[in-house]
Amino acid sequence: MYDVAIIGAGVIGSAIARELSRFDASICVIEREEDVCCGTSKANSAIIHAGFDATPGSLKARLNVRGNEMMDQLAKDLDIPFKRNGSLVVCTKDQDRAGLDILLEKGKKNGVPDLRILERDELMRLEPNLSDDVTCALYAPTGGIVCPFHMTMAFAENAFTNGVSFFLNTKVTSISKTADGYELAAIHTDTEESETFKAKVVINAAGVHSDEFNNMVSSRRLHITARKGEYCLLDKEAGTHVSHTVFQLPSKMGKGVLVSPTVHGNLLVGPTAVDVSDKEAVNTTQEGLDSLGVTASLSVKNVPMRQVITSFAGLRAHEDGGDFVIGEVPDAKGFINAAGIESPGLSSAPAIGEMVAGIVKELLNLSAKSDFIATRKGILRPETLSMEERNQLIKEHPEYGNIICRCEMITEGEIMDAIHRPLGARSLDGVKRRTRAGMGRCQAGFCSPRTMEILEREIPMSMFDITKNGVGGEIVIGTNKEI
Repeated sequence: MYDVAIIGAGVIGSAIARELSRFDASICVIEREEDVCCGTSKANSAIIHAGFDATPGSLKARLNVRGNEMMDQLAKDLDIPFKRNGSLVVCTKDQDRAGLDILLEKGKKNGVPDLRILERDELMRLEPNLSDDVTCALYAPTGGIVCPFHMTMAFAENAFTNGVSFFLNTKVTSISKTADGYELAAIHTDTEESETFKAKVVINAAGVHSDEFNNMVSSRRLHITARKGEYCLLDKEAGTHVSHTVFQLPSKMGKGVLVSPTVHGNLLVGPTAVDVSDKEAVNTTQEGLDSLGVTASLSVKNVPMRQVITSFAGLRAHEDGGDFVIGEVPDAKGFINAAGIESPGLSSAPAIGEMVAGIVKELLNLSAKSDFIATRKGILRPETLSMEERNQLIKEHPEYGNIICRCEMITEGEIMDAIHRPLGARSLDGVKRRTRAGMGRCQAGFCSPRTMEILEREIPMSMFDITKNGVGGEIVIGTNKEI
């Protein structure tokens, strides 16, 4: 029996696992996909919000501000790309600037530092590409941008290093109470074999499916609506079109379409906000993508939408109450929800991990480890080295001199590191999320065969078993002779 079983290996489940790994306890994470970071955590705005939008006193407000405060040290400890580029919420001539005053007051009550409203002259010095209709904006210098892939994987890798077990390709199908905890029935999606997990405490971090697990054990029903957001990612040539994250005045459906640089130098536009009944509906739509350029132009002019290199969609877990649902369920002792984690979920993840770990510590009377490893080193990027260091690296490890992905200049050495590190990549998308191989202009059109050869050699595995993104995503289905 495990002390703790966590359902879901997105950024929330992984952050909780990392915080719990500070304590002497047996912990497992159960994830239905083939890798960590395969749900909402891989398809979002990649923003660390300052914390001015959430209602004062709400969990969203408290955990957003705390999570934001934690990011600098976390980025250092876990070696993840993070930049405080600051955010702007713009108001146009057709909007009531009182909306900015309301956000300013909310932010002050939430404890967000250094907020102020900027008039157009100062704004244009900061962002010359703002729309001609923009009159003023709320400026939040503590807003930031992050890589959600690296953030999630850093939490998971560090948790794994500290003794947490991860069961990937493992789908929980039912949960039942027992005398000393819970039984979780699961099926391994790659082998179709069944397994039962037993745990004293269960943590529900299952994203858009978190209501389903809550409702298996509690009469206090949750209802999660999947809110689809579609995005366009632009080429790095467009990456300097704005330097801050530019928001529009928020509506009931969210924070509107943003235009923002990414930590890797691209430009991101999105999301849309449409409630959908299908919790697997991560397809993009022509209507949604067409709307992004039009809506973005209200805040930023001349967004070079012809430089879009890819589009994607993610689902946000909107709970009917409108706030995060975090804590032990009153009629299901030992079952802890981390549910309804929509925006600002990514920003709040470190603080949610801290909060949930604190609840479990008290429930199980856990003791801190004396040998907890707080740091993790990310994949080495040769471009960060001096020329002398780089030449020495290639001399010792020639694979770092072999470029596989020419768009992003990713080497064979980096891909090998992605495969062999804790919770290493086992698919093309797994390599892509860890190294960016395949994320450039050609979108893996040229580097995929070479990456597949490296996966085949290094794991090792059959070329027929290599997938794009897990079960059902096989790429090679036969040979020329068989066709």
